Amino acid sequence: MGGTTLVCARTRYACGLTALTCARPGADSLAREIAAEAAAIDAEFALIFFSQSLMSARTLSLALKRHAPHLSHAGCSTAGEITPDGLQDGHVVAMLFPRGCFTAQSVMIRNLSSIGMDGITQEIAGLRRALHMRTDGLPRSRNVFALCLIDGLSYAEEAVTSALHWSLDDIPLIGGSAGDDLKFETTTLISNGDVDSDCAVVILIATDIPFHVFKTENFVPTGNKLVVTASDPERRIVHEFNAGSAAEEFAAAVGIVNGAMTPLSFASHPVVVKVGGEYYCRSIQKMNDDGSLSFYCAIDDGVVLSIAEPTGMVESTRSALKAVGEELGGIDLVLGFDCVLRRLDARNRQVFRDISELYRANRVIGFGTYGEQYRSMHLNQTFTGIAFGQRHAAE
Repeated sequence: MGGTTLVCARTRYACGLTALTCARPGADSLAREIAAEAAAIDAEFALIFFSQSLMSARTLSLALKRHAPHLSHAGCSTAGEITPDGLQDGHVVAMLFPRGCFTAQSVMIRNLSSIGMDGITQEIAGLRRALHMRTDGLPRSRNVFALCLIDGLSYAEEAVTSALHWSLDDIPLIGGSAGDDLKFETTTLISNGDVDSDCAVVILIATDIPFHVFKTENFVPTGNKLVVTASDPERRIVHEFNAGSAAEEFAAAVGIVNGAMTPLSFASHPVVVKVGGEYYCRSIQKMNDDGSLSFYCAIDDGVVLSIAEPTGMVESTRSALKAVGEELGGIDLVLGFDCVLRRLDARNRQVFRDISELYRANRVIGFGTYGEQYRSMHLNQTFTGIAFGQRHAAE
């Protein structure tokens, strides 16, 4: 590095991946170190998660164009980061995928509010063809997974996730919705020099490293129910539960004072919907001035929600990671998408340090999301991840 002071911490993993983490402003310094590490490991692709409080998407994109013009990359803004040292805020995390073990191809899908399923299908068909052309002739042991990063304020995650799942056939899909440090104003995504919102970036990655896609949550439904009786589905706003003010009915159902509700209140008292015999979170984002509630997930009149009771977050996450480790014969690295509400709930229940240490011990890196994608579903208050095994396990 020519004697300059390093601004990033570097962690290398047995599967060949490198993670760079930075908590100092300065997109040019970060981009130079990304370029240097990419050259050192012959990186195929960079995946970057960044806090907009540290640097803007456009500043970061321009710096990468100047200092790493030939490195393919994609990324998004966050609501917190997961670094090799655990849970953090105000950081940048860059994952570098070496060419020897990974082949990546990405596309930015714009104008989610108007593109429609046919447009998404065409984009993914082209993406699959491009990856096939690049992997033709490589060992057949390479398997493919899909990552999705999507504007967490687009109101389009359910439709996009469904269309992606249909287009990908049997390729497992996992991902997270971009955040903006709980400001709920604008999230941004980057992809090979492009910067945009109301968009998604889909990355197909072929690898001979063994991997396993999984999810975990920590809640159980109760018999206490709320029925949506007035809503604005397009904006994911519920005006009434049980024919009463949404905020008042929710507060009464969970036993808190209406005027005292905060994001912590919603994180600690999730609501769930039953789909196909399983319960999924429909997490509340915020209370509005008129007493309505904004949601992170799709909502509509007639939907029956059950108040859920959280269970032990640390214990359930530890159990999930243990099962994944047994499946793979050991975890080398986990790319994780962790709902920001889990982070808030962990602080509220005073287990933040415990969950952070659990992530550190299991080599989890990733970011805090406004929603999670898992196969065909858009989820909330969930941890979704893809775990990579040891390199020798693939040989």
